[in-house]
Amino acid sequence: MKAFAGTELSRQLDLWLSKADLTHGPARAIIAPHAGYSYCGACAAFAYRQVSPVVVSIEEDRVRISNALSSILSTIYSELEATRQFEWMDIQTDEDEHSIEMHLPYIAKVMEEYKTGFTIIPILVGSLTPEKEAKYGSILAPYLADPQNLFVISSDFCHWGSRFRYTWKDTSRGHIYESIEWLDKQGMNIIEKLDPRAFTEYLNKYGNTICGRHPIGVLLQQRLAKETVRPRQGQRRDPPSDPPMVAGEAGVKPRLSGFHSPVVTGSGGPVTRFEGPGGRRA
Repeated sequence: MKAFAGTELSRQLDLWLSKADLTHGPARAIIAPHAGYSYCGACAAFAYRQVSPVVVSIEEDRVRISNALSSILSTIYSELEATRQFEWMDIQTDEDEHSIEMHLPYIAKVMEEYKTGFTIIPILVGSLTPEKEAKYGSILAPYLADPQNLFVISSDFCHWGSRFRYTWKDTSRGHIYESIEWLDKQGMNIIEKLDPRAFTEYLNKYGNTICGRHPIGVLLQQRLAKETVRPRQGQRRDPPSDPPMVAGEAGVKPRLSGFHSPVVTGSGGPVTRFEGPGGRRA
């Protein structure tokens, strides 16, 4: 996998974003992939192109802005801790987890002009039951309702092959990649409808290996408006006869009516984690 130097990465992100269409911005929530950029960087750009950065504070004094953001950060962490439904992630788990870090360059890029005016709250979602997804959706709903916040959901779609112990296919759909594309589209259509129950039923029926299924479930559990935007899928090829993997990507932007001008909030402090059954991570 190709590694990017800082300046090269910045140029590459600019190029991908310039080729992505602004269709229905500004976004209040996006779902974007976290595979290597050589696989999904262009696809992720479609989601991030829908983000319209807006400064939370218009004060020019950097110290005052820094203090204000620090206060926001402390308040949100305190509010989440007060629910007794979160725990702090240890450093080793943080270093082993790539689903958040793959989004940081894109967040930094789209917020480049306002780098002293936003902060990030990273949350790692564990393996949750639908009931737990609903519970966390309720906890986070007030933050989604705040027009100054943007939710970024990190998720690839189908991971296909013996490596992932998932080889479902529908031969009536044609090639393997066409079968996978159809399968992913079914899930995306449900996400568009913002229907958490149907999404759970879809996962139970097909077992699609959507790695971000639980954070997506948490998002869908929040009371969202019905209007959505068509997702864009990454390109696929048929894998070899004994394929190691095929990973599906999508840039998805559920549109939330009645909300305007999103801003990313939070900061790069310790990562918070949802705890699922047995402490397993998604």
